[in-house]
Amino acid sequence: MSDKPGLWRRWQGYRPSKTMYFWSCVACIAATTIVGFRWDGWETAGTAANQAQLAVADARARLMAAVCVERFEKSENASDQLASLKKDTDWQRMQFIEDAGWASLPGKADPVSGAVDLCLKRILSVSLPAAKDAQSSDTSG
Repeated sequence: MSDKPGLWRRWQGYRPSKTMYFWSCVACIAATTIVGFRWDGWETAGTAANQAQLAVADARARLMAAVCVERFEKSENASDQLASLKKDTDWQRMQFIEDAGWASLPGKADPVSGAVDLCLKRILSVSLPAAKDAQSSDTSG
């Protein structure tokens, strides 16, 4: 048999120095920070502010797109305009929405960023009554 003490005895007898305590604390802080930012979803204030700005811009575009679709539906000859929009190219469609001013805030010349694309997607998915049907329902009512 050997005269070496067992692991438990060596563990009980171990007395770390102040340097060892210090570096243990540094290692724990570093590990916590790395794990927190990499896997636990922590973010810096700058990243959170950027995400908040993106969310605000997205919400503004969605709201303006909903207003744009409503303005389009209430415009004269909406059915005819929808039919011509479906025949146009993407660039012509965007230009039509911008020129009409439906994606712009009152008093502003430029449309809200991202609203034109969302508005076009929603307008093209809308089903309006045909122009003849709309006229006959207006005269019969």
